[in-house]
Amino acid sequence: MARLIAGIDVGNSTTEAAIAEIDGSFAPPRFLSSSRVPTTGIKGTLGNIPGIVHALREALEPAGLAMRDLDLVLLNEATPVIGDIAMETITETIITESTMIGHNPNSPGGVGVGVGKTIHIRDLSRANGDGPLLVIVPSEVDFTQAAMVIGSAMERGVDIRGGIAQSDDGVLIANRLPRPIPVVDEVALIDHVPLDMLAAVEVGEQGQPVRQLSNPYGIATLFGLTPQETTLVIPIAKALIGLRSAVVIRTPAGDVQTRRIPAGSLTLHGKTQSITVELDEGADAIMETVGLLGELQDVEGEPGTNVGGMIERVRQTMSDVTEKPAREIKIRDILAVDTLVPHRVSGSLAQEFSMENAVGLAAMVSTDQLLMTRVADALSREIGVPVELGGVEANNAIRGVLTTPGVDVPLAILDLGAGSTDAALLLDGQPVRSVHLAGAGDMVSLLIQRELDLEEGTTLDVSDAIKSFPLAKVESLFHIRHEDGTVRFFEEPLDPKLFGRVALLTPGGLAPIPTSHTIDRIRQVRREAKRKVFLRNSLRALRQVAPLGNIRNIDFVAVVGGSGLDFELSQMLMDALGEFGTVVGTANVRGELGPINAVATGLVLNYSERQRR
Repeated sequence: MARLIAGIDVGNSTTEAAIAEIDGSFAPPRFLSSSRVPTTGIKGTLGNIPGIVHALREALEPAGLAMRDLDLVLLNEATPVIGDIAMETITETIITESTMIGHNPNSPGGVGVGVGKTIHIRDLSRANGDGPLLVIVPSEVDFTQAAMVIGSAMERGVDIRGGIAQSDDGVLIANRLPRPIPVVDEVALIDHVPLDMLAAVEVGEQGQPVRQLSNPYGIATLFGLTPQETTLVIPIAKALIGLRSAVVIRTPAGDVQTRRIPAGSLTLHGKTQSITVELDEGADAIMETVGLLGELQDVEGEPGTNVGGMIERVRQTMSDVTEKPAREIKIRDILAVDTLVPHRVSGSLAQEFSMENAVGLAAMVSTDQLLMTRVADALSREIGVPVELGGVEANNAIRGVLTTPGVDVPLAILDLGAGSTDAALLLDGQPVRSVHLAGAGDMVSLLIQRELDLEEGTTLDVSDAIKSFPLAKVESLFHIRHEDGTVRFFEEPLDPKLFGRVALLTPGGLAPIPTSHTIDRIRQVRREAKRKVFLRNSLRALRQVAPLGNIRNIDFVAVVGGSGLDFELSQMLMDALGEFGTVVGTANVRGELGPINAVATGLVLNYSERQRR
């Protein structure tokens, strides 16, 4: 008698279902349909049930079936992965007696450096022999009036060295003066600029960044700082690197005070020893330590530090969803990657930031089969169908991959999902060797979001899109330039809102990215994030399953999982594994689904084979 079986793969971001009919003979299962929907809740918790029910309904409906028609549902053993950022050095910088402006307006006026005391343009008529001055021009003063007032002051001998304008009139003001001066414009919070304070203005040549104000020693020269004070203006100088214009203002006390929360250290516990490693040593040192310990038993973060807070958040989050005491939550793997994160400089008037070194961490807690049993029991009660656990993800994935045309053993697979990287190796007559590691697509999105400083509220969607789609620059209303340099022309004009923007080539058309970064910078961040996470973890996973730990002993690798759909990942993996003589390609599960649904399909196939034994 035929039975209707559903395989369910709960991932960090998506839940996949495969529906098949098993007739009890030696014939293979007959797959009827499949589905892929967003995961609800944290992977491996009771919050997954609504997503599982949704996936089942999405798969059953095209086949003309109902939930009551199912005889059995098989679940994978899901392991949650949580990603976060731990700062390497400065986590918080407070500037108390100094302030700054620095941005990239479209129309700064003049070129060079000007140093003087700030003065409002309304007070300029009374200035006479007061030393070098920088003029503050609010938006209610138009450029013709501003140029006339400043020019008149210059002609009667007032020493004006530069200007700070609220409107985008920098060029218009500078071009109308008896002699050119640097004018920084588009300063929205101009009313916050203190008056009668020593300040420095710099405007770089067209296409060139500021040089003096982006150099701590340059700032020290202009303001006469001591060596001790110079060390404290480093966040200011770093925040101005790469900008075409900048202003630094010294307030009466002239101090820059900083408060630091240290990055801290990780204590990694293996079976026989524990090793402590400082976050300041970087990701390589952390991952080398993980490798030395072999099988990781747990990870602890130094109390009162940034990384200590991150580890405790992981434990507390998993404690809340599992209803287990936090001390019983064990971290079985971590992935550390070096990155840069923008750090806001307090006291700034244009939301400046400095790029600070950081270590990106992804932590994976140990599998709790009891919890998964609870998920299975709760699901069974909700849908009225028996639910069983179907085994380890990697074992099921490799069985699903074997449905790819042209694939045979020996075979290794890389299952690159949103939260974890799985690898498995199948050799003739030997049990499957598998490994489950922290870090995959979500970690890539996290690095993109942090390094590009994408605005809150849309960060996840935007960073995921940047990860998934190629880039283009809209150079006119009738043509775009792709990230590879090729040009595409259009017969109909593009949306004027796209002009001059960097956009993503999505299936729905061009989607502008809400950032001022160049196309080259976005591409660089995207590819580096993939190298740091996908490539590093893929090599780490393959070494752990390879005979003698040598990837050269693996001839063929098939990529599965949602990240296998990535438009450039296959080529990057080919380039990375080419030096080992390993052939890598993207799986095509059941000859039609591409790299997805491997685990769900494998659950059904493995169950069917067990029934025939």
